[in-house]
Amino acid sequence: MLDLIVIGAGLTGLVAAYDAAKAGLKAKVIAQGLGALHWSAGTVDVLGYYPDERTLVEQPLHTVRTFKAQPRHPYALLDETGLKDALQHFALLTKAIGLPYLGASNADANLSLPSPVGAARPTFLAPLSQLGGDLGSGIPSHGAPMLIVGLRGMRDFFPELIAENLNKQGHRARAAFPPLDLITDRRDSNTVQLANGLDDPARRSKLAAELKKLVQPGERVGLPAILGMTEHAAVMKELQAATGAAVFEIPTLPPSVPGIRLNTTLRRCIQELGVRVEVNMRVTGFHAENGRIAWVETETSARSLKHRAAKFLLATGGLLGGGINTDHTGRVWEVVFNLPLAMPAQRGEWFRPGFWDPAGHPIFSGGVPVNRQFQPADANGSPVYANLWAAGGVLAHADSIRERSLEGIAIATGIAAAQHVIHEK
Repeated sequence: MLDLIVIGAGLTGLVAAYDAAKAGLKAKVIAQGLGALHWSAGTVDVLGYYPDERTLVEQPLHTVRTFKAQPRHPYALLDETGLKDALQHFALLTKAIGLPYLGASNADANLSLPSPVGAARPTFLAPLSQLGGDLGSGIPSHGAPMLIVGLRGMRDFFPELIAENLNKQGHRARAAFPPLDLITDRRDSNTVQLANGLDDPARRSKLAAELKKLVQPGERVGLPAILGMTEHAAVMKELQAATGAAVFEIPTLPPSVPGIRLNTTLRRCIQELGVRVEVNMRVTGFHAENGRIAWVETETSARSLKHRAAKFLLATGGLLGGGINTDHTGRVWEVVFNLPLAMPAQRGEWFRPGFWDPAGHPIFSGGVPVNRQFQPADANGSPVYANLWAAGGVLAHADSIRERSLEGIAIATGIAAAQHVIHEK
């Protein structure tokens, strides 16, 4: 029998499965979908804004330690160095698997990277390919003017808008539009298709030659995040060698190539450790005996398939991730085990009157309450099931989108929950 089943194949589930497998547990990941990485910027946001206001956080690790009004926040459940250790662990993991994530030279400072519309976006760790776009002072190319390169005919990437907004913020930038047929013969391609196309050495050589003509001395070059999928490192190296400039990626609208790169690389890594990742498996039921989960079942074309394990870790995401559902009557429920939720009792309390209310909307802070061992807990604080843990977006008391804490919570709580699973007797 398996030691652990992780339910959810997003960032939380993958890092938890990795730690479990490295510790010698026989684990499996089952999931209905692939998580949020395919829609994200591919960076690691730890804390971008204060929970109760719109003030920018410059030093997230320090700020998290001073949370006074947020004693039930997932970060508050970690020990003194839990968040820092988890992020270091993740950075070492990504380096080992060939997709290094780095931060600012000041180890407790947020980077400031350009968003898809040229706004300054706070984030703590970024793939090496995005680091050259830092608008703060965390990297050597800080302050260098930027050439924002689009591809004429590429949808959903607007270099003139990005350059205009960067200039308004005091960052020198200009836009250029080489033709799309440099890298594809298709008239309409999404970002994933374009990234796959640049894995071809002939196509990226054509792009490199064009960029060499466009770039001016002292500039750094920002391109849409399509610089290769399986040959990403080679694409970056060739473009930088050809231009003699720092080259960086700017996230696009979904689908996210950086997010897909990370998801694919992490999945391959844990599969090499012997962990099966089974997607398109929606959990439709479970069975508990003597306060412990015995099995969960997923639907198939014929009959339900039972998955048995000694321990289970819930990493299905929250309301936006599909781990929590609602209906028009005001009912709210956790979709796998029907766990207790910390959620406004009345539907009328889900939202505040103002759409942009700085305190956010209560519904988005709802989720599964857990104890300090990350086990779902009842109103008395007792574990609902002795062999069940939860982590990531399904947890209560954090509005991770508003806070810009999504990936930080995913990584830190995923690792913390996995450690409790590993050491539980």
